[in-house]
Amino acid sequence: MARATAGFWILTIVAACHAAGPLDGLEPGERGRVVRVVDGDTIVLDTGQSVRLVGIEAPSGGYKEREPQPYYTESKRMMEDMVLGREVQLHYGGLTRDRYDRALAHAQTVDALGPAFWLNAEMVKRGGARVRVYPDTAVANAPLLEFERDARRQEIGLWHSMQYRIPYASDLPETFEGFQLVHGHVVDMQGAEGFGAVCDLALEGSALKLQIQRAAASLCQEAVGHRVLARGYVRGNEMEISDTLNFEFVETPTN
Repeated sequence: MARATAGFWILTIVAACHAAGPLDGLEPGERGRVVRVVDGDTIVLDTGQSVRLVGIEAPSGGYKEREPQPYYTESKRMMEDMVLGREVQLHYGGLTRDRYDRALAHAQTVDALGPAFWLNAEMVKRGGARVRVYPDTAVANAPLLEFERDARRQEIGLWHSMQYRIPYASDLPETFEGFQLVHGHVVDMQGAEGFGAVCDLALEGSALKLQIQRAAASLCQEAVGHRVLARGYVRGNEMEISDTLNFEFVETPTN
């Protein structure tokens, strides 16, 4: 009986040690050594393959007359410190390439040159990037949201900067364009006007409308009357909500 009990606990411990991780269900991709870090969400391997880490949006660098976004340098250095010169394994959970032929992937370090990192998650935990979800690469993105909430609560990394404090939709300038998180109170659901949208959600005191795409259609009926935290690209007073992970119901908005 004692042997049977001991065997049971050994099997239990082994099973726990091999519990499925968030990336275990993804398709293994290429391996390569990181030879360049473009910014906090883009790396280049020794194979020549550029990799855009999915599920996150790091501050971008300057281009032509466009200035780098706040916290760009710190975010890039954060990634360099973790992974430059190290070998990584890519994992795919949907679309594998974008129009620039960048790999769209989750990445893990697989060498013995330092701690093991899931790079996408680690950048969010350290406040080097915000979560941004696309439907065609949304697999394994959900855990990133909790990591971001923790970073926001502790004001880690970019969340310590006033430029990244989350505004109410009513305080967002009507001329604003770019990726943004906003708090708002959904007061009405209207017919869709944009391409691929199924409805528009109106926010109290704001000209900003949340343009709900087909992959997030359930929000059209669920969101009215609720306070929410929405994230997406803003252009022309519209924010496209392409996945339900880009939309959270909240009762007490906090940064």
